[in-house]
Amino acid sequence: MTDPHFVPQRPPAPRTGDTIVLTGADLTIADIEAVARHGAVAALDVHARARMQEARDVIDRLVAEGAVVYGVTTGFGALAERSIAPADAERLQENLLVSHAVGVGQPLPRDVVRAMLLLRANTLALGHSGARPVVVDRLLDLLRLGVHPVVPAQGSVGASGDLAPLAHLALPLIGRGAVELNGHETPALIALREVGLEPLTLGPKEGLALLNGTQLMSALGALLLADADRLVRTASTVAAMSVEALLGTDVAFSAAYQLARPHPGQIATAAELRALLRDSGLQASHHGSDHKVQDPYSLRCIPQVHGAVRDALEHLRRVLDIELNSATDNPLVFPGGGVADATAIATGGGLVISGGNFHGEPIALALDFAKLALAELGSISERRTALLLDPHLNGGLPAFLAPASGLDSGLMLLQYTAAALASENKVLAHPASADSIPTSANQEDHVSMGPIAGRHAQTVLEHVERILAIEALCAAQALDLRLATLPGVEAGAGVRLAHARVRAVARHLDADRELGPDLAATTALVHSGALAEFAGPRAGAATSGA
Repeated sequence: MTDPHFVPQRPPAPRTGDTIVLTGADLTIADIEAVARHGAVAALDVHARARMQEARDVIDRLVAEGAVVYGVTTGFGALAERSIAPADAERLQENLLVSHAVGVGQPLPRDVVRAMLLLRANTLALGHSGARPVVVDRLLDLLRLGVHPVVPAQGSVGASGDLAPLAHLALPLIGRGAVELNGHETPALIALREVGLEPLTLGPKEGLALLNGTQLMSALGALLLADADRLVRTASTVAAMSVEALLGTDVAFSAAYQLARPHPGQIATAAELRALLRDSGLQASHHGSDHKVQDPYSLRCIPQVHGAVRDALEHLRRVLDIELNSATDNPLVFPGGGVADATAIATGGGLVISGGNFHGEPIALALDFAKLALAELGSISERRTALLLDPHLNGGLPAFLAPASGLDSGLMLLQYTAAALASENKVLAHPASADSIPTSANQEDHVSMGPIAGRHAQTVLEHVERILAIEALCAAQALDLRLATLPGVEAGAGVRLAHARVRAVARHLDADRELGPDLAATTALVHSGALAEFAGPRAGAATSGA
């Protein structure tokens, strides 16, 4: 089984050499991408190991005392009133995994599965789950050895966490389920033997500790945000190419104007545009008496629209920064006590509290906001593409940028594709979190639908990558034609570099030809982040006061 989304990109540097140390408290999105996509190694912090053991001791004492603790000596969900004998505590955890592994649909991409393994290990490392340190060690073994559980994408409503997907993620620990190893799907037990691992026997609470949590929606959100960070900078680059090709004015991007409405994303986007347009001969060519007073909104309002998208993504970042380092299973163990609560189960200085930290509402709402924002990034890009192709609006360029319009259709159909993708995004942008459906005999009577929001957000992002690739192709063609009429004139410094980068993968259109390969190559360019570097932080900072 191969994953088309698992493509090499420039790896962010892990914090400690080549090893990311899991404390449960400071995992970052860069760490997640480093492990999920670039093979960085993770290890359990020594202090986290000690905290985990303290919590484990509390669970062992509760079982020995015969205390009634949800999911430890009782059934699950609506079966919480059913007592489980201590002798059956281990069997209870195995039953939980096998009974909950009922996901359906296509397997999740490898990078998402790797992110889930890392996130599950990190939340256990926080020391509130009651799992033994060996459980984290084994999760990290799967990452290190490239043993990737096969996790169907559908089946979670995001309430008690991502139960079905996390059950599939955990099954290989006990030698059950299926994994992908060396590009092939194989039974987990066979794969474990091949890499020299023995199946674990789960102790009390450990199955529940592996299943309750928000690690699917968090993994989707973290990788989405890593890609979206590159995408918004790519959008600045591509939009600047269109501004130049359409003889748009840079006056609306001035720092003084932007500071009159100082939304952070707007200011950052305008700074990137100024850097990309620096030293532009095209701008100078129309800054005289015939200077255009105002451009269409899709040009003039790039900072406002792209900036609002960035600010929405920053909200997702704030939510994830908390969620990635939170205890999200149930019940939670507090080895040192210190919690005064009549519903807590106390033993030997420790407390166990049942609650709802697994509910995915914070992430679901943030993911819905992010996918709506990304859809807008594609919507305004499609409008710029339409401007580039329309002879009534593109400043004297030929219809559909075809050198022989009529005989040749030129880039006409690229806008159709962009329009189709932008319209599909409007459907996908409907908030998943607006829905709820009860589960577990109405015990779990309000759910978040966060995983659906995450999967839809990923699809929206992929669509926007293609929409921006289409704009880049059209802008490159328009720049070719525009510069040919102005000998000796050059585009802005960043635009020149971006134009050359596009032309390295897609040549100028002299006559109609099959454009599918050009679109595929340019989409790969967008996905890689290669166009984002021209609008990077250093480029924006260079002219932030211009």
